[in-house]
Amino acid sequence: MTAPGTRPCTPAALADGDAVTDLRRADPAPGVARRLRRLPARTGFAVSAEIVLLYQAAASAMTPLLVVYQRLWRFTSATVTVIFAVSILALLGTLLIAGALSDHVGRRPVLLASLLLEAVAMVLFISAGGVLDLVVARALQGVATGLALPALAATLVDFTPPSAPARAGAVNGVAPIAGLALGSLACGALVQYGPDPTRLVWGLLLALIALAFAAVLTLPETAACRSGALSSLIPRVGIPPGWRRDVWLLVPAIVASWALGGLYLSLGPSAAISVFGITSHFLGGLVATILCGVGAVTAFALRNRAVALALRLSLVLLAAGTGLTLLGVETRTLMWALAGTAVAGIGYGSAGLATFGALGRMATHMGAVQRGQLFAVAYLVAYLSFSLPALAAGEAATHIGLSAAVAGYATAVAAVALCALGIQERRRSRDHRAATRADGSDGQGSSTAPETHRFVS
Repeated sequence: MTAPGTRPCTPAALADGDAVTDLRRADPAPGVARRLRRLPARTGFAVSAEIVLLYQAAASAMTPLLVVYQRLWRFTSATVTVIFAVSILALLGTLLIAGALSDHVGRRPVLLASLLLEAVAMVLFISAGGVLDLVVARALQGVATGLALPALAATLVDFTPPSAPARAGAVNGVAPIAGLALGSLACGALVQYGPDPTRLVWGLLLALIALAFAAVLTLPETAACRSGALSSLIPRVGIPPGWRRDVWLLVPAIVASWALGGLYLSLGPSAAISVFGITSHFLGGLVATILCGVGAVTAFALRNRAVALALRLSLVLLAAGTGLTLLGVETRTLMWALAGTAVAGIGYGSAGLATFGALGRMATHMGAVQRGQLFAVAYLVAYLSFSLPALAAGEAATHIGLSAAVAGYATAVAAVALCALGIQERRRSRDHRAATRADGSDGQGSSTAPETHRFVS
């Protein structure tokens, strides 16, 4: 039932100008609530994290399949990256339009609508007969993911107990990377060893989406109905006042790490075949799995470490690992490339943990109405970095060759990572000097350091 002091999210309530406060047990669908037993908050947190895994696994399932579709329908590397990136561009458009929608109509309605769209995309993949079908299905998948990710990130914060404020940030940093690794690995195995891979993969994902839909029906609503749902659909990008400096200082690190992920998930299997002569679809998909899998393990291992340490470590290792991978590509030495991928994976995982961990901690100090907005901006930056460089690399590969395009891409990622490291070191030095001036000492343990100091520095 609806918690005392809240209202159901009906059209009349949405038209009302009075805002409703954020309550943990707010339920915008009391009729459904009477028929379903709601999950406790602890279980709701776990279910939300598992759905993040599912969305990212579904997104990366296309990675090993792109080579199969390319051989089946004989299209170029540029078309490969278009199929990969169209989902991301649709996701970005959805983030701009509906990124904050769950702050107004509730988390659960947005998640249910997203899962329905994801299910339709799976059906389109199963019945695909050409490149256009894949493009349409990927676009729909992008819309579904764009609806879900900010709502899921905010839901995790909503379900986070006050005694563990860093938990949502850690999961938001680990789960997406783990999902990408899981999807690429499982799909690669199914493509190599399973029957009818272009249908089996999507059929299994469809079944998991149906289970997720049933689970979301049992989640308690964590964001009460607020006015302004329609006006929130006007495309805008904004960061809550007072937090802009913190967020924008994280942007270079987000760009470097997500651009590297875009390279591996779009052109990774094709590069493995072209540069190193790998013929196994499973091994081709394993290239992306190494990056994401090592990243997920790293993010989990560092979950209780200081954000500043994880961020600096990530940027050093992103640059070093990408450079080592580039050496392997240039010398056609698979072991160097794999070692570089593993090192870059450590940086990739710690970057995801540090950036989204910082954002998660910021979100715990905001009202529920601002959380979806914050994560929408973060995912907008992340997925632009994930898609646009990959599109450029795919187009370049048709003119200068795949190996040269990958080399140029890797060099650019390493350069951005080093620039981001310089920005963080400069910010750390500035905050340290400010703390020293504030207490007249050496600044150690100062309680008067800037508010931003707790989240990044």
